[in-house]
Amino acid sequence: MLKIILPTMMLLPTALLSPQKFLWVNTTVHSLMIATLSLQWILPSYYPYKNLTQWTGIDQTSAPLMVLSCWLLPLMILASQNHLQHEPPTRKRTFITTLTMIQPFIILAFSTTELTLFYISFEATLIPTLILITRWGNQPERLSAGIYLLFYTLISSLPLLVAILHLHAQIGTLNLTILELTPPLTPPNPWTNLLSNLALLTAFMVKAPLYGLHLWLPKAHVEAPIAGSMLLAALLLKLGGYGIMRITLLTGPIPNTLCYPFLALALWGALMTSSICLRQTDLKSLIAYSSVSHMGLVIAASMIQTHWSFSGAMMLMISHGLTSSMLFCLANTNYERTHSRILLLARGLQPLLPLMATWWLLANLTNMALPPTTNLMAELAIMIALFNWSPLTILMTGAATFLTASYTLFMFTTTQRGPLPTHISHMQNSTTREHLLMTLHIIPLLLLILNPNLIS
Repeated sequence: MLKIILPTMMLLPTALLSPQKFLWVNTTVHSLMIATLSLQWILPSYYPYKNLTQWTGIDQTSAPLMVLSCWLLPLMILASQNHLQHEPPTRKRTFITTLTMIQPFIILAFSTTELTLFYISFEATLIPTLILITRWGNQPERLSAGIYLLFYTLISSLPLLVAILHLHAQIGTLNLTILELTPPLTPPNPWTNLLSNLALLTAFMVKAPLYGLHLWLPKAHVEAPIAGSMLLAALLLKLGGYGIMRITLLTGPIPNTLCYPFLALALWGALMTSSICLRQTDLKSLIAYSSVSHMGLVIAASMIQTHWSFSGAMMLMISHGLTSSMLFCLANTNYERTHSRILLLARGLQPLLPLMATWWLLANLTNMALPPTTNLMAELAIMIALFNWSPLTILMTGAATFLTASYTLFMFTTTQRGPLPTHISHMQNSTTREHLLMTLHIIPLLLLILNPNLIS
């Protein structure tokens, strides 16, 4: 644990003290070394916990997510070089410092075996994200987006704190390994169990946006800079899904009065947000809504608590993190050249940037779950588990996948095909940095096809 967390902490002095010329090189190389070092975590082991210390331990559920979070830090630093070009050096340093401050918190949140520490790090990731959105966003609306994010998260996570304290008062410990061994308590009041379950789940439902609680997400995504978007889509949404998987295992079977509304909302939300995507004019907003629909499937899968659905949810979280992050990077390359997120103003770019069109095609195919990608394996596992639970869900999930494929193709055809708009007279060439960024996103996805049981 420490051999990852300490170098990550040392990235802060690296960013603050590097000479101006080597700032980007130093931070990128350092974070890439941390990322390659973290790959040792996904090696499967026979022990339930690896590297178990008093507060942290790495589980089969948390290891892939931690590797993903370490992997995305160098990619975020790579992606945000261009829009920080004209900033003064101190601001660049502040930006990189903010990015690296999130990293230890996320690693702690994924690896902790103690619920209070989990709550603290879960909430602490909010602050640097807020700084990123409200300081480095593009439009003045970024303030309202930041307020949305802050209040949604705070209001939903207060009940979580109360429920954690209630658990502690009942059982006397909050260590996950011990909590799994305690028999389920029979509370004096029948409402106690229901309400504590509800309080434990709402915070994560807001974080991995359940349809209906998702309104902060498109706002935050559209206003955030590219690193903020990648961070939100790839890591903070996964915090919600991971929290649901952890907490539901603790509290035993969820009462049906809780299970049904959440499941119905998640599946219906996957359907609704996919159909919203078909009517979007804004590229980043379209990708944000698509991630809402994907996380709806994850929530539905982790509510029914079977082995199949958990492994499907895990695979979908990892592959969606890489895919949506790559889509945001592509949208950002378009935005840096045309300075608009509107689909109609940046269409027909394939003759101008032919190699970028290849990346667009690859990212869109993984997003709509083309076989043999891990996205498809995950969606199939989730669908089979849900169908086994109740055959009616196949209507929802089937319609959702159909709509996913249609809006993905819509996005690809509008951005790449068709006549070039008249106002684009010249276009900057795509750089090696951007191609490297896309390669580092797609290589893990393609390699996971060969060995998907690393992440299931």
